[in-house]
Amino acid sequence: MTVSPVVQGALAAEPGVTATEIKIGNTMPYSGPASAYGVEGKAEAAFFKMVNDQGGVAGHKINFISYDDGYSPPRTVEQVRRLIEEDQVAFLFNTLGTPSNTAIERYTNMKKVPVLLVATGANKWGNYKQYPWTIGYQPSYRTEAQIYTKYMLAHDPQAKLAILYQNDDFGKDYLSGVKDVLGDKYNSIVIKQASYETSDATVDSQLTSLQGSGADYLLVAATPKFAAQAIKKVHDLGWHPTFFMSNVSISVGSVMTPAGPENGIGIITTAYMKDPTDPAFKNDPGMNEWRAFMAKYMPDGDLTDGNLSYAYGVSMVMLDILKQCNGDFSRANVMKQVTNLHDPYDPVLLPGIKVETSPTNYHPIRAMQLEKWTGKTWDRFGDLIEGSGSS
Repeated sequence: MTVSPVVQGALAAEPGVTATEIKIGNTMPYSGPASAYGVEGKAEAAFFKMVNDQGGVAGHKINFISYDDGYSPPRTVEQVRRLIEEDQVAFLFNTLGTPSNTAIERYTNMKKVPVLLVATGANKWGNYKQYPWTIGYQPSYRTEAQIYTKYMLAHDPQAKLAILYQNDDFGKDYLSGVKDVLGDKYNSIVIKQASYETSDATVDSQLTSLQGSGADYLLVAATPKFAAQAIKKVHDLGWHPTFFMSNVSISVGSVMTPAGPENGIGIITTAYMKDPTDPAFKNDPGMNEWRAFMAKYMPDGDLTDGNLSYAYGVSMVMLDILKQCNGDFSRANVMKQVTNLHDPYDPVLLPGIKVETSPTNYHPIRAMQLEKWTGKTWDRFGDLIEGSGSS
């Protein structure tokens, strides 16, 4: 087929898009302190292989290019520049980590490169005025912390809370959420807080200090490696607080199993996705669809790892966005479509939870449900709770 010079020029004007291909960029911590999340990038690569096997999207195959950033912001900057300036990707998808995405947000927005459905719940990804080319996916960490704090006060108005948090925008969002609810009572109810750096070997000393405060409630805002350490250390200390765990670190495969499943009994978290280990979803059509995908494209994958089902679900939403583009994969149109989502297909979301966006709503998922660890799986309780993603 001969392509006219005019059409060739139009194609050349759109980075990452040819008549037959779309280049999508991604960074993931395949190594480093958050490497438990690396399986997400592998699952996304497998997902786009499946899409290509099925004929691609509007005559285009997906070229998914994913680089290791080690959860190190300087490396993220380096890899994203490589993706945009050398690989000439059309856009970025599901780049993981709050500090990592924070390091690139100014650059990608200046370049007007869409950064879609980032794999972090930092509240600021909803800031459509300041960063119109970056949009989140999962619920806001700040809203999540508000839910835990309201639950705590409802059960114990005299509660004494200790907080362990990662010393970056991810962890600090949880402090903000607690402050939203407690207001001027923050310093009397939060009797101890301790932070850790991702370069730390362990969080053992922080937890020993928090236990010594006499707190009877504990909130841990941590990534999987440190979450698993925290669960084990709290158990080893013989400490029995009401324990809230950030929902990015509740995978049975990558957190609860290495921590010792029996050590975390009673931990409370929030969920917006179906847990692969929940017996209620043993024959769920959406989860069976994911399991069939895993059997064919990632046969060695851990079916207890919620990071893998997350990756499948968010990739399915990305596929819907590409279909909505109707063959126009320009950066402007991709951004237009991702900000006009009305319940796209994500088979791993909990019943009743939907994905909705608009040009003034960059928080696609706003609902969550509380759940408690039984020693074998997460047991959901209560109604869906709607959050607002306060800024």
